[in-house]
Amino acid sequence: MGTDKGSGWGQGPPESRNPLPAAVPYNETEAKRFLNYYEQTANTVLKEFVEATWNYVTNITKPNREEMLQKELERSQFMKYFSTWAHLFNITQIQDPTVKRMLSKLKEIGKAALPYEELWEYNKLVAYMETAYNLAEVCLDEGPCMILEPDLQEVMATSRDHRELLWAWEGWRDSVGRQLRPIFWQCNKAAQLNGYKDMGQLWRAKYESDILEQDLEQIYQELHLRGPIPAHLLGDMWAQSWNNILDMVLPFPKKPPVDITHMMKRQHWRSEKMFEEADKFFTSLGMLSVPPDFWKKSMLERPTDGRSVECQASAWDFYTGNDFRVKKCTEVALEDMLSVFHLMGHIQYFMQYQNLSVIFREGANPAFEEAVGTMVTLSSSSHRHLFSTGLISLRQQDSEEEVNYLMGMALEKIAFIPFSYLMDLFRWKVFDGTIEKNIYNQEWWNLRLKYQGLCPPVPRTEDDFDPAAKFHVPANVPYTRYFIRTVLQFQLHEALCNASGYVGPLHQCDIYGSKTAGRILGNALKLGSSKPWPEVLKELTGQSAISTSAIMTYFKPLLNWLVAENVRQGEILGWPDYTCSFSAMPSPGSERSTNKVALLGLQMKHDQVIFVLSILVGVSFVLLLVLLGLAYRLYFLKRWRPHQQPSHLPATVANEVSIRHCGSAWQMHTYPGPAGFTRLQQMPQ
Repeated sequence: MGTDKGSGWGQGPPESRNPLPAAVPYNETEAKRFLNYYEQTANTVLKEFVEATWNYVTNITKPNREEMLQKELERSQFMKYFSTWAHLFNITQIQDPTVKRMLSKLKEIGKAALPYEELWEYNKLVAYMETAYNLAEVCLDEGPCMILEPDLQEVMATSRDHRELLWAWEGWRDSVGRQLRPIFWQCNKAAQLNGYKDMGQLWRAKYESDILEQDLEQIYQELHLRGPIPAHLLGDMWAQSWNNILDMVLPFPKKPPVDITHMMKRQHWRSEKMFEEADKFFTSLGMLSVPPDFWKKSMLERPTDGRSVECQASAWDFYTGNDFRVKKCTEVALEDMLSVFHLMGHIQYFMQYQNLSVIFREGANPAFEEAVGTMVTLSSSSHRHLFSTGLISLRQQDSEEEVNYLMGMALEKIAFIPFSYLMDLFRWKVFDGTIEKNIYNQEWWNLRLKYQGLCPPVPRTEDDFDPAAKFHVPANVPYTRYFIRTVLQFQLHEALCNASGYVGPLHQCDIYGSKTAGRILGNALKLGSSKPWPEVLKELTGQSAISTSAIMTYFKPLLNWLVAENVRQGEILGWPDYTCSFSAMPSPGSERSTNKVALLGLQMKHDQVIFVLSILVGVSFVLLLVLLGLAYRLYFLKRWRPHQQPSHLPATVANEVSIRHCGSAWQMHTYPGPAGFTRLQQMPQ
């Protein structure tokens, strides 16, 4: 298992170290002394663990993996030891609310509650699944093998060839899912040792809402999209965002958006410049610049020295107060630039709350830190900001160009909502036994059809395990935070735009240079999780509950255009129900010679398939966004007639979902646990 180094927490199970009395009536003074002792030792243990994990993911070798597992075990023992102490205090008798909050956070320790040997085996399994994911390749019959980033991602984003897309889509799932299917398992024992029924309940407890599942489901009653679309034709390996097929559904094809990626390459942008631009954005708000070591120690590009690395982009805090890093295999592209701004939002959060207790150095809730990063991208991707950086030459957009821009944003943001929901919905059902192991893949695709309107392009079996094609499944990382983040980012953006003095359409706002917006944002970030998240949200927005009104306001010009266009065209939206019935790709010598594929019960040529599916994609988004428009109107109905509830509507209107009393605990990368231990790295979706 490796040798003990540094912290001294690797010498056997914690039960063998300083056994504690069964019950001691510790008072508030002793509680403060205990928390002070914890604070003195925690930073060292956490720093060693983060360093070992960084060394592994930036140089995937067996010795580095063993060292990481050893340090993870030491960290878990440390957590278990202090959690045992924290349980000895009667929180109801403690008056200081900060002390109460700190003790409560230390009591929950996630998987660290597992017995020593079981924890070691669990960590090895997760590390193996992550490694298998990161090293997976898809190989051509005659030619080189392709890794996920950037090779296969590039194929999915740019190819319009049905066969090539199918090769990449199916090849990735064969390479990852089939390999992990026999060993994938979900252990509920850690959750039960923390007092929860299963791991899903433990994950949901981070939001401290008894009706979280109902709140999340309710929004889909307004956004339900019907009609199956093959999952490999939407410009993304997971069909989680559809913006790469904007050219197929552009409302005004004669006014295509400027190719920002082309402009970046033409102006000789490099990876480091993208990070410099993001750092400059935050300093323009009067916020902090990254320390000099950030540029020396971060991994901003894929190494060229032959090392195997984990390319899943992430931001890291090393618990020293001045060591913050990013790990990303950056490419010069608009998508990567926005990811860079997102990551630098995480780094800014880390820097802002460094003066807090280590227990409170995390986002206000699991979605909050994600929302801060993506909120910044709403400004940095605006036409106004791109013009200021010299990537766009025209100062203003006309109304048609604006609609095109908003359609692209909708393909990215709105399409992501159902995916971000079903990722955890599937796993919650696995955890509670609703979905049994022999029907994992079947139920995965049932959920994808129900919530995303997607079908696999070829038949799937239980030998496949398609959920594992997304990193967060083998890495055991919760995903609900990305769903809530998608709504919350617009709420934060609107509040800071108002604070900056901006007047105009929300999608045109750029808070760059606003010291007022920066002061408000910085004050909220400095709170970390020291206050309940509704208080932090109120500090930022003046509201203590999450609201969807801002996202509706942002897309209002697009909604207005869609409604008017459908009236003008006399369109009747929607189509009959279908099930996933796409046939397999024909074998050589059979249907392949006819160049036909089965789609919706018809035999079509491949070029016809692409044409028909492009229409279906466009119609599906028209349907989706019109439903958003209806939700927008329902919002105003509720707003202006708060005491009148239409008889045909449920008590909670979906577009005004309020998820209240969310918890402030954060779920880190692969290693769930209590505050102070749970934020190793923050990852984009």
